[in-house]
Amino acid sequence: MDFQPIQEHDATSEVIQLSEKVSRVFGSLAIDKRRLPASQLQKRGVPAYVGEWILDTIVPGNGELTPDEAAKVQQWASKYIPAPGDSNLIKNRLLDGEAVKVLTPVQVDVELTRRRQERVAKMSLLGIGDAFIADTTVQRYPDLLNQGMWGVVQLTNTEEGVAIDGFKPMQATVNLQLYKEARAEFTLQEWRSLMLNSMGYNPLAFSEEEQTLLLCRLLPLVQKNMHLMELAPKGTGKSYIYENVSPQVRLVSGGNVSPAVLFVNNASGQWGLLARYAVVVLDEIQTLKFEKPEEIIGGLKGYLANGRLTRGGMHETASDCSLVMLANIMLDSQQQPLVTPLVKELPEFLQETAFLDRIKALMPGWKIRKLSSECFAYSIGLKSDFFGNALIALRDDLEHDQYCARRIQLKGDKRYKRNEDAVRSIASGLMKIMFPHGQLTDSQFEHYCVRPAQRMRQLIWEQLQALDVEYRQYSSEIEYEILY
Repeated sequence: MDFQPIQEHDATSEVIQLSEKVSRVFGSLAIDKRRLPASQLQKRGVPAYVGEWILDTIVPGNGELTPDEAAKVQQWASKYIPAPGDSNLIKNRLLDGEAVKVLTPVQVDVELTRRRQERVAKMSLLGIGDAFIADTTVQRYPDLLNQGMWGVVQLTNTEEGVAIDGFKPMQATVNLQLYKEARAEFTLQEWRSLMLNSMGYNPLAFSEEEQTLLLCRLLPLVQKNMHLMELAPKGTGKSYIYENVSPQVRLVSGGNVSPAVLFVNNASGQWGLLARYAVVVLDEIQTLKFEKPEEIIGGLKGYLANGRLTRGGMHETASDCSLVMLANIMLDSQQQPLVTPLVKELPEFLQETAFLDRIKALMPGWKIRKLSSECFAYSIGLKSDFFGNALIALRDDLEHDQYCARRIQLKGDKRYKRNEDAVRSIASGLMKIMFPHGQLTDSQFEHYCVRPAQRMRQLIWEQLQALDVEYRQYSSEIEYEILY
């Protein structure tokens, strides 16, 4: 049943009541989602999870930013957020002996060569690639060694180069048990609304089907190795959540993509994106330039199948990173895809069925309306850094995986195992998003978890059957039964 927009006065009352409940249950972990757009911080190149941290630090409170608060934020940003092209100015201040404090992402690499054995900090926004950082700082914040961390750093210049004298990270801790207990305070529709608000969307602007599809964009965060493809026209916000939810998500948009970038640099031994992040997103995949596509597709097929990363047999490691591919598609006058099979919109080397089979789900993003001003959140949601960390923490919660493996079975004499595994995995992810506490009825399980899972895997299955006769020995329809 589609979600029907309610009357304006009822909507206002509903938003107020939900906002009050969110503030009461989550306290300082909640934030008014109107504050960040009004701050103009994202125009300075900081993601939402950083911007909201700044707001909570500089001008804590609810409601829209006042002119005085906005001025205070801009004053802070002008002082600590470097503008593009400021790197030489900052280096010049350091050369003059000044201690400089800035907000920037920091990545730590470990150099192990015969000539150099030490940890070095990289701050790409500042054009600094080999700053000294104390061992104690790296030990305290191990994420510096993986995807890196945003934080306020104090820099000084020494005889041996730039040094980080102080580091204050933007970091939220998550108690998963308390998060689950908080879920019990909300109805299902309230929780869905809270999830959407936290993502930056106004739930009242979308139908129930659209709400579910938007929530499905969270699947790669809550589920390990949740390899997902979304096809949609421009303007539906495909990449929005991935840019703004967590530093453990890496969005690749434009430029070259090489085997060294994705897997491992054999020359240096530096592991690529799939080893260092929880989620890697290839945005507007038609516009990316893939170096050595044959090597990339070969490596991806192996990785998607068994979670092992290797390249030329020189290095090997395991990873639970989720790979997301986003692509634009053309629609006809009825707002349906113009090209069939749908994957014909992808680069040719990604249309190989052995690769597509390993993608768990295809999201029909063309069913989501193009975003307009009324589609964005204007009430209380969870702070983006806490929200992202909570979702990623759910990856290690195996109860939902076990529940779905026990209860979902595909029908038919010749069940295709990858279809069954995919439906179970997607359904488990949807449970984690909407029912993290594990309390749901059988009808809720089927309607909100299993049925959407079947539909998204069905779209992959249709592409496989259209492209390769081998798959036509199986039934064209993925049918499931729920075991009791």
